[in-house]
Amino acid sequence: MRIMGIDPGFAIMGYGIINYDNGKVEVLEYGVIKTEAHTDFNKRLLANYMGIKEVLDRYEPDHVAMESLFYNTNQKTVINVCQSRGVAVLAVAQKDKPFFEYTPLQIKQALVGYGRADKNQVQQMVKVLGNLKDIPKPDDAADALAVAICHANSYRAERIMKKCTNI
Repeated sequence: MRIMGIDPGFAIMGYGIINYDNGKVEVLEYGVIKTEAHTDFNKRLLANYMGIKEVLDRYEPDHVAMESLFYNTNQKTVINVCQSRGVAVLAVAQKDKPFFEYTPLQIKQALVGYGRADKNQVQQMVKVLGNLKDIPKPDDAADALAVAICHANSYRAERIMKKCTNI
């Protein structure tokens, strides 16, 4: 199964593409869609939409997973990230791809086994599970790979549970 993970943001949006087969993760690509600080906000949204659309077109993932919004104290930032998430979700919906969301707690639990793990622990697990030489940089790309790996593990567990209950 090919999975695209997205770490939403309006200045920097991370993405990661993995293949997941029988418990093994193969990292195909990761990176960020970045806009300059003084770019008009509508142009940032367009760049994020076009960037996600281009990655979707290139890799044709089976599923797309995104980190759900974690509210912080800056309302303006939250609103801007929500709008950016919206254009990414639109790109996914136009491709008619199954879409999943995971909280930061779920992602940490799926990768590290502990929902209060720190960022470095999660990034180390992305490196190990992805069989990578180094931790992916920037952090947004590593976070997007973490979302994709979280989905792979969660979706696999869900299918196993369905098989067990249908016996």
